[in-house]
Amino acid sequence: MKTISLIVPCFNEEPTVELFYTTTQKVFDKLNEQEERYKPEYLFINDGSRDNTLSVMRDLNQKHPDTVHYISFSRNFGKESAFAAGLSNASGDFIAVMDVDLQDPPELLIQMLDILDREDSEYDVVGCVQKSRKQNPIRAFLSASFYKVINKMAKVEIKQNVRDYRLMTRKYVDAVLELNEYNRFSKGIFSWVGFNTKYLEYEGVPRAAGETSWSIFQLFEYSLEAIVDFSDVPLRFATIVGSFMCFLSILALIFVVVRALFFGGSVAGWASLVSIILFFGGVQLFCLGIVGKYIGKIYLESKHRPQFIIQEKR
Repeated sequence: MKTISLIVPCFNEEPTVELFYTTTQKVFDKLNEQEERYKPEYLFINDGSRDNTLSVMRDLNQKHPDTVHYISFSRNFGKESAFAAGLSNASGDFIAVMDVDLQDPPELLIQMLDILDREDSEYDVVGCVQKSRKQNPIRAFLSASFYKVINKMAKVEIKQNVRDYRLMTRKYVDAVLELNEYNRFSKGIFSWVGFNTKYLEYEGVPRAAGETSWSIFQLFEYSLEAIVDFSDVPLRFATIVGSFMCFLSILALIFVVVRALFFGGSVAGWASLVSIILFFGGVQLFCLGIVGKYIGKIYLESKHRPQFIIQEKR
């Protein structure tokens, strides 16, 4: 019998944890109708929830100690840290990353296993792409723009609308775990390690319960982190802009000197001069901000802090 580890990050998901377990367990019952082939290993990650999410996890663990396990962080470390904790603690032959709100349909596990668990399978991971979903038009526009930008900047390709939901072989997960960097963007890491990937498309579904904890600002900030993690294009952009502005400054200086020599000086135009100074100052600060972002990443990496701290584990 093969073990399927299900990594399920949770932040304030009290209404959905037990619902997720009940729904997913039906999928495993269907998988094992004729023969006991797969055993689930539920690995819930409590990412510093402020509601009763941890209590629900404890109850499930007491009822099903052989299949349900949980890791509780000392505080909220973020989704990427939850993924890292789950991957490093999963013991299954196959490992899946899933959302607890059931926007990642557990029924797809049947198709995923049919693709991966074959002797002649050429794939090491099966990912999921969401075809359609009712969402805020601003969110939809920002999401589409993000994938276009990062795929032009980064050296790895990230498929548009790809979800974190995926089923992976042990070999693939071991490769991911070799990347122990502090600043993590899982979709980029999953693409960077390579291996053969099969994508399944599915229709988007609403949350089973509760509300999302991701605001538009948080998603925008997360996208910036992803770009900085997987591309040095912003640094090159800052260099190009700085060089271009330096060239313009030299031309302006030549113009001022020539005008003073042949036409005499003038005190007129102080307003435009101040505007130019403010413009160049703004460009310099913008470029310094880009450089500072990368320096901040280096600073965090050099500290060698743990990606998460476990307070309780069962």
